[in-house]
Amino acid sequence: MNLPTQSLQVFDPAMCCTTGVCGPGVDPALVQFASDLDWLKTQGIIVQRHGLSQNPGAFVAAEAVRIALAEKGEGALPILLLNGRMLATGRYPERKELADWLNLKAGITPTTGSTGCGCAGACS
Repeated sequence: MNLPTQSLQVFDPAMCCTTGVCGPGVDPALVQFASDLDWLKTQGIIVQRHGLSQNPGAFVAAEAVRIALAEKGEGALPILLLNGRMLATGRYPERKELADWLNLKAGITPTTGSTGCGCAGACS
């Protein structure tokens, strides 16, 4: 039996680029979230990311996003929709939370500064 494809849409606030992972002062939460979205893609989830600066039309086209912005202003961003249903507003969720919402088993979340071997830079 094939499960229906799940689609996650992320509506980001205005940033310098589509992911916010650019420039000299990158927010580590944005780096982690970008990694988590890449992980979701490997799990078969369709991920669409819309930036207010880059794709304002997507914000107008999504009724739930229009309503949230009308009620809370830009403080509602980021907004996450799963198959058109509101999941979160005003924050980037962690991988475990994303996995729970999508009925996935959360993989290991890489830590900032890790060398990839799991020792967080303390290898000899």
